[in-house]
Amino acid sequence: MGYKETYNRWLTSDVVDDDTKAELKSIENNEKEIEERFYRELEFGTAGMRGIIGAGTNRINIYNVRRASQGVAKYVLSNGEDAAKAGVLIGYDTRNFSRTFAEETAKVLTCAGVKTYLFPIVHSVPEVSFGIRELGCSAGVMITASHNPKEYNGYKVYGPDGGQLPPDAADVVVAAIDSYDIFDDVKFISLDEAKEKGLLEIVSSDLDEKFLDVVQTQQQNPEAVAEVADTFKLIYTPFHGTGSRPIKAILNRMGFKNVLVVKEQDTEDGNFPTVKSPNPEDKEGFEIAIKMAKENDVDVIIGTDPDCDRVGIVVRDADGIYRTLTGNQTGALLVEYILSSKKAKGTLPENGVVIKTIVTTELAAAIAHSYGIEIMNVLTGFKYIGEKMTEFAKTGDHTYLIGFEESYGYLVGTHARDKDGVVATMLIAEMAAYYKTKGKSLYEALMDIYKKYGYYSEKTVSFVMPGKDGMEKMSQLLTDLRQTPPTKVAGMDVVLYTDYQSQTIKDTKGNVSPLKGLPKSNVLKYNLSDEKTYFIVRPSGTEPKIKLYLGTFAESFETAEKTIEKVLEDCKKQLGL
Repeated sequence: MGYKETYNRWLTSDVVDDDTKAELKSIENNEKEIEERFYRELEFGTAGMRGIIGAGTNRINIYNVRRASQGVAKYVLSNGEDAAKAGVLIGYDTRNFSRTFAEETAKVLTCAGVKTYLFPIVHSVPEVSFGIRELGCSAGVMITASHNPKEYNGYKVYGPDGGQLPPDAADVVVAAIDSYDIFDDVKFISLDEAKEKGLLEIVSSDLDEKFLDVVQTQQQNPEAVAEVADTFKLIYTPFHGTGSRPIKAILNRMGFKNVLVVKEQDTEDGNFPTVKSPNPEDKEGFEIAIKMAKENDVDVIIGTDPDCDRVGIVVRDADGIYRTLTGNQTGALLVEYILSSKKAKGTLPENGVVIKTIVTTELAAAIAHSYGIEIMNVLTGFKYIGEKMTEFAKTGDHTYLIGFEESYGYLVGTHARDKDGVVATMLIAEMAAYYKTKGKSLYEALMDIYKKYGYYSEKTVSFVMPGKDGMEKMSQLLTDLRQTPPTKVAGMDVVLYTDYQSQTIKDTKGNVSPLKGLPKSNVLKYNLSDEKTYFIVRPSGTEPKIKLYLGTFAESFETAEKTIEKVLEDCKKQLGL
């Protein structure tokens, strides 16, 4: 069926509500818009689905959510009656339609005979990941589009370990979804009927307290907070998201006395009115907080995204200027702080491990190795870190210490299997307090890390390619790169070319060796002849964009950053970006 026929089917279906039909009627003379909304079905990958809110097969709406939920129900039921009884935990963030999508998910799951737990209010990703194992559920669903702009929402599916579904399980869900007609095969009941049948349970706030209890066990130096509590000041902003409740609670538990909250951003509002995008990677979102910091002599600013799985921080440098740190820099600070704290207390395990993604700073490796700790690389996506954690829990071969991504996601502790902005905020705040007891700011602590390990510099640049044309352009770019890989960039030879899709590594002599230990992924990496610099090309798994990751290290910031800029400019020229 072509996109126009599918469009007309939606317009004439008895299942589609009047508001959706009115939305579709409003574009009846816009052929390109109709094609964009209906040329494909919204893709369900290993992390679930994410898209622009609206009517259409290539949009997220109650019909796509119901169909996805029917697929999740089949996946749960395929694991037996006990899995259905164990149930599914559903959480949702502050985005537009999040609660609606959560309730529609519950209606479908319970209709299929699957026990369902639903949070009564918004909750964060880590609380859902924790809750799945705490309640003994067989799966979980989180309604969120993380840090995307207000136009988006999403549907993430978790397994019984609290981690995002692994590929084999996701394949079961996708196959089930593909087998269902979006209107004819999807069945649901009312929430009242689900409760009457004993299939829907509203989650108690007791779970929230248990979550905070386990998070607090990850404190490294609680005495440092007490020592500076009277003078230490921090600002927190939830960017209109789910972090407000758990983070204010954990900071209060820790004993911080001077926590200022950005009131304008402490509202549950899916339109995110005070920011262009609720992304802690963007300095723009911290403008109000920085103004407050200057007025109140604040030590550090911390912000979390709408589902509270990512954290961004702003620190004050030696000149009193407030500077945003990258995810790589914050991750390096946390790795150094945790490993040094454990070493000082004699609790650093011999089989400890730090996990990072292949696009995350190599500074983490340098720090880990200095403490005799193993570093592991996984593909981009926190689910791969979660998979390693679950593996360690079964084998006991390694003790997980910290995992993080350059995209501002961190997890310390094994209470969750996804990024946790609550535990990260707690540790960043404690870390800042600890360094204050030593007469240092977080910025000075970061400079000490560079002096000790070398000046590492990284940069991530995204090139947005929206719509059907954009998808085709991204695909063609990766094809061209594989057919004709660059051989020289910024005056340096490409000495190693790694294709994670074909699982091969090629050197300058044409020798090919297998890439081992990682699953296939549509990623290309190029190592340059200075043996310090690399760049990676990767299409985003959740947004219509190509991402370029660059990294190097040198004897000074200036040298490292100049190298990055030269490589970036040549990459853009050669790749046509």
